[in-house]
Amino acid sequence: MKVSWADSDAPNRITIEGVLSTSPSYVKFVAADAPNTWAIPVSAFPPDGNYKVSVGIGTSTGGMSSKLASSPVFDTSGPVRPSGASATPTGKGDVLIRWTVPPTPEDFSPHDPLDVPAKTQLYVPVVGRPGQPLRTAGPGTTSMRQVVKDLKPPYLFQLRAQNEWSTAVGGQISARSSTTEASIPAAAQYGLPIRIRGRSILKEVVCADEGSCVQQRTTMSGLPVVLLTQVTPHGRWTPAGRGKTTSGGHYEIPVVTSASRPYKVMTQDYSEIGSVASQSTSKARLTQTVTRIQTTGFLGGAMKKRGETVTAIVVVRPAMNTVVTFQSWNKVTRHWAGLRVPMRRGTAVVAFKVTQPGIFAYRFVIPKAMSLGRPLLGKTTQTLALSVR
Repeated sequence: MKVSWADSDAPNRITIEGVLSTSPSYVKFVAADAPNTWAIPVSAFPPDGNYKVSVGIGTSTGGMSSKLASSPVFDTSGPVRPSGASATPTGKGDVLIRWTVPPTPEDFSPHDPLDVPAKTQLYVPVVGRPGQPLRTAGPGTTSMRQVVKDLKPPYLFQLRAQNEWSTAVGGQISARSSTTEASIPAAAQYGLPIRIRGRSILKEVVCADEGSCVQQRTTMSGLPVVLLTQVTPHGRWTPAGRGKTTSGGHYEIPVVTSASRPYKVMTQDYSEIGSVASQSTSKARLTQTVTRIQTTGFLGGAMKKRGETVTAIVVVRPAMNTVVTFQSWNKVTRHWAGLRVPMRRGTAVVAFKVTQPGIFAYRFVIPKAMSLGRPLLGKTTQTLALSVR
């Protein structure tokens, strides 16, 4: 700031005086033969306040010998910190940054000669990447939006708001990259619910005032996750369930088992004011479906009389049409002997007459099948004990 005055070639003292302060915040002595002007660096003024500049005749040793001549009161209105910054990818690695700025504080000395002109506050984008210091990422702008080139998570974004008085940092965005882990069962029974659990790990950038920025692991709750599946081989991946991460980045998604199919979990792109998380997907793993035995046994119970006809039944899901094997245990050969029985819509029935007393063992063997282009694993029922008297 250039200060000028008129006097009779006398030594002068220049001071900055705050309206509410009792002592000057800046003092400069100028020799008698020096020009009657002096440039006060802007850094000598506190960034926000109301001040005046005063000049009088005096020296550092002899004190003051005149009244002070003072400028009008003026304000040193530093920049208003930007806030509410958000990031939106625009393709090809570019990101559109938008931000808002709170209202300018009330001016207690309006229309003074040093008022900052309206809409001249400049916003300079600054980005911190792992292993690099905070660096300017584009030209300063008076707009409330800017496209920043080649910006991919993880990074730390800041805005440096500048005007003729000072600089203020605001509008920060922590953009994190993500890694998704999923625990997917290798096998499950048809029609029963399973729970797919996992965790989303984030990497963020932390920058100190000096030196390079560093990358560190973190987690976040509230991240949306989607369970994807492929209904048929080489088909599209479609949603099968949804969830959100909880504390520690953990998630749990329930899904009812149908035909054998692969699953994977995707952490979706996430964006809110001041925070961004990028998409990631876990490895795909196949969950093979096992035929579920819904019911099996002997009609009328497992206690029969000699000469009575026994009916054995098995009901499975899915309700398929196939041929199952009804086996009996041969105590002499110590092997299972089998009888092929048709199954219709998931139900197989076999009837036979018992002629000897004793305890006998039977079981059904359900074969492997195909469903929607993938194998449906078979299953053997528990041993069915029949008592004949």
